Amino acid sequence: MSLETARKVLRIEARALADLTERLDERFERAVQIMEACRGRVVVAGMGKSGLIGQKISATLSSTGTPSFFLHPAEALHGDLGRLVKGDVLIALSYSGETEELLRLLDTVKRLAIPLISLTGRTESTLAQASDVVLDVGIRQEACPLGLAPTASTTAMLALGDALAMALLEIRGFTEEDYAALHPGGGLGVRLRRVENVMHTGEAVPRVGPSARLSEVIYEMSRKGLGHTAVVHPDQQLLGIITDGDLRRTLERQGERCFALTARELMTPSPLTIARKEMATRALALMEARRITALLVVDGEGKLEGVVHLHDLWSTEMI
Repeated sequence: MSLETARKVLRIEARALADLTERLDERFERAVQIMEACRGRVVVAGMGKSGLIGQKISATLSSTGTPSFFLHPAEALHGDLGRLVKGDVLIALSYSGETEELLRLLDTVKRLAIPLISLTGRTESTLAQASDVVLDVGIRQEACPLGLAPTASTTAMLALGDALAMALLEIRGFTEEDYAALHPGGGLGVRLRRVENVMHTGEAVPRVGPSARLSEVIYEMSRKGLGHTAVVHPDQQLLGIITDGDLRRTLERQGERCFALTARELMTPSPLTIARKEMATRALALMEARRITALLVVDGEGKLEGVVHLHDLWSTEMI
């Protein structure tokens, strides 16, 4: 019984989103244009369940490059109305379009010449008539068996808010680097770190000169414990890399004769590298694609700056 109820709810909400997709037209484009032109903040307002959806929409806008805050209509009527200023844009959420607290904001919105975008299921409502752009989130039915609790209607509002935010993100050319700058903490912050935030530097980086003998190479690799060593000129220009696998394969081929070889003869020249300003997620993707455990970090002139190891990315919960 519960499974059937769940499936029915999901089917109703999926149908609401499909209907919403088919209704999108030039009004959505106009709403995006108004928001892009906003030189203040995109203010989102709604009561009850619509207010909760509005808070999420505002948070998504803020985290993707569009300054935004949520304005509670009831609190606005008790002093918070002063937070609205010329240059802002207001997105009002009300399925009925007749929410009293929202309607009481309209005089101030018009006085300040603040563009009004409404998300409503009643396109002939008072709120819709006062709006510069009306986005229709009307549904055939709520998923609630009683037809009372906002379910499909709030899903439609939330999805349309996401669509607005993502359209703005693309228009503004908002990048992964921009996103990282706004999310320095938490799990997202970890995933969006740059290579320079997770790489080994200085004495922690295994390195030998090109004339180093096998015994020196093994000593350096064992001492630093990263399973490889870089081979560099005295000026730190990167020449190559020697890995545990390189040593095993050389030993299998040449036996004891390999102990007479130099690092230059043992190394793999022109190894895969990465720049310190690259995203750490890119380093992880490169290592997984090439099935390697470490990437050497070089500057614009090809000089060794550090190394990022697969275990460092695992330990920071990037995967």
